[in-house]
Amino acid sequence: MTVGKININETLAKVDVILREDKSASPQFRAMMELLVVVINLLVEKLGLNSSNSSIPPSKDTKRKRGSKRKAKGKKRKPGGQNGHKGTNLKRETPDRIEKIHIDRRTLPSGDYKDFGYESRQVIEINITKQVTEYQAQILQDANGNQFVADFPPGVTRPVQYGSTIKSQSVYMSQHQLLPYERVREYFADQCGIAISAGSLFNFNKQAYELLEKFELIAKRQLISQRLLHADETGINVNGKLLWLHTASNERWTLFFPHAKRGLEAMKSMGVLEHFRGVLCHDHWKPYFKFTCLHALCNAHHLRELERAYEHDNQRWAKKMKKLLLEIREATEKSGGRLTKEAAKRFRSRYRNILTRGDRECLPPDPKYQHVKRGRIAKSKSRNLLERLRDYEAETLRFMTEKIVPFTNNQGENDIRMTKVQQKISGCFRSADGAKYFCRIRSYLSTCSKNGISPTDALQMLFSVNLPEFIVYPK
Repeated sequence: MTVGKININETLAKVDVILREDKSASPQFRAMMELLVVVINLLVEKLGLNSSNSSIPPSKDTKRKRGSKRKAKGKKRKPGGQNGHKGTNLKRETPDRIEKIHIDRRTLPSGDYKDFGYESRQVIEINITKQVTEYQAQILQDANGNQFVADFPPGVTRPVQYGSTIKSQSVYMSQHQLLPYERVREYFADQCGIAISAGSLFNFNKQAYELLEKFELIAKRQLISQRLLHADETGINVNGKLLWLHTASNERWTLFFPHAKRGLEAMKSMGVLEHFRGVLCHDHWKPYFKFTCLHALCNAHHLRELERAYEHDNQRWAKKMKKLLLEIREATEKSGGRLTKEAAKRFRSRYRNILTRGDRECLPPDPKYQHVKRGRIAKSKSRNLLERLRDYEAETLRFMTEKIVPFTNNQGENDIRMTKVQQKISGCFRSADGAKYFCRIRSYLSTCSKNGISPTDALQMLFSVNLPEFIVYPK
């Protein structure tokens, strides 16, 4: 990496060589200089990281360009729908109320007029109101004074209680729209004239969590039987303590699971990956390889790491490898998702040739300096990446020969992304129970959305104790 006219990498490499060869330097001076070199390396590394060469999200790029320049065939595009784009317009609906407008005949010239129909226009509004239903169960009494009371509808157990629509709306806003309890409470008070405590809102989520126990068991069985799964994990803040949210998902099913740990113990506790025998797509987190299934690595991560290797360490092989992976992806897409054996063989040969050239360009640590430091001499990030791409060639390139395997792990990352949004909005979960409720309810809502059921309808069905048919009778 270059700052001004100084090549930081070359300069630090020269300093490192001088320190190793200078026998007159005292141990204290040598230790201090080594510490400074490490600190400089860390600062330089951090300075050059962005969303294109690391896992940093685009929103945190220091030189982020707001807005985007739309270009098509070298020309700037105007904002909005482009030529050929199929737009959507408001459609007329069956009106709930008709208001007739009559002409003031006093404003017309004198003469005879007859009714010739009307011109109509519609205005769509919403009407948020509180609706109270009172059930009056008939009481009959016989000649002996014995009373018989009619049965109330299922679920109506108290003199006054909240109905399923309020519960579903509350859970929708807190678990799908990710609003804090206080803002949900304000909504009901301001818009509906209903005073609901934060404790009641929490209890609605708890009830939804309990009603979804059957769904979670079904989701686990379905995920285990799939041919392809995506897995990912992310840190969550539970009342100031770091916990981990794990996910296993595909295009139809989603399961979130909170745990105090990130590794193998948590993954086994989830109850899916240990029994899965298909292809697991992930980002090379080592514990995933403990499971006896096929693996596919996320190439979006590889592309970012290769970009960093070229930008920071001037690794030309990394630039060529990035270009090759993108070329393989394009060729695979054009071939309908799977390359022929001959085409795959040619690409594998080019892949290995680039890594061979990378061996000459990105050398491993020199063993003659092993005596200088205790333990193993750390390899550079670029060297680690090169060795990983060689050691896990089959997992990296599995997408080009197996149609079900994608180029990236975007499905898993997209499924887990809303957890980050929740943390930004609410800051943290107040309790471990809140994290558990969130994970199970979001698993259900995400799964329903993937199967064409809106979150509102899904929650209405849930509180009516009527899970969607695709869950009760999965194919």
